[in-house]
Amino acid sequence: MVVSETFTLGRITLLALADSVNPCEIAVLTMVLVSILLANPRNKKKVLFAGLAFSLAVFIGYLAYGVIIIQFFKVFAEFLREGSKYVYNGLAILAMIIGALNIKDFFFYKAGSFGTEMPIFMRPKVKKIIGNITSPKSAFLIGFIVTLFLLPCTIGPYIVASGLLSELGTIGAIPWLLYYNLVFILPMIVITLIVYLGLARVEDVSGWKEKNIRKLHLTAGILLFLVGLGIILGWI
Repeated sequence: MVVSETFTLGRITLLALADSVNPCEIAVLTMVLVSILLANPRNKKKVLFAGLAFSLAVFIGYLAYGVIIIQFFKVFAEFLREGSKYVYNGLAILAMIIGALNIKDFFFYKAGSFGTEMPIFMRPKVKKIIGNITSPKSAFLIGFIVTLFLLPCTIGPYIVASGLLSELGTIGAIPWLLYYNLVFILPMIVITLIVYLGLARVEDVSGWKEKNIRKLHLTAGILLFLVGLGIILGWI
């Protein structure tokens, strides 16, 4: 199976968009902005730089995770060549399962749901770590640590995307990983700019997330399910 048949821009974009609307990503960023505002209540520039620094750390961290996942898939390169149809169908089914879990959260929401949100037991630890952020530098450094806590709720779509990209090899996949992660952190950048420009308070963003958390799960779920279905049926 040639590369042009196994992945498209549409697949990677939809997977990244589904990942980017994950509620725990927004929740973590709002905690970062609250922490920096408490430490620098009158310095909006620090809020801007801290938000961007944190987003950059997440970008770099996830880029590294993507390379690791691709290396994992390369271990099974022989199998990928011999049975690529089954592997890609397996990735498609994984996307549909994660999508279904997110759609389930729209109808039967429970905080810390498996595969779609950060586990409850992790949240106090994350809050404590983020509470140490007082500057853009600390936001960047702590951002790398926090990515580990984000993995349980964001890694699913990324595994699917990295699996689809693995046939390109590490070097060939890197431009697409850069693109994926840019889309992934885009909401974080937008939220940071909204708060910096005074278009909304951090509390407003957090409140909006809580109010629309079911819809965010539904959006992510539909996108993931469609990607999986599209791969199996050959639509994308």
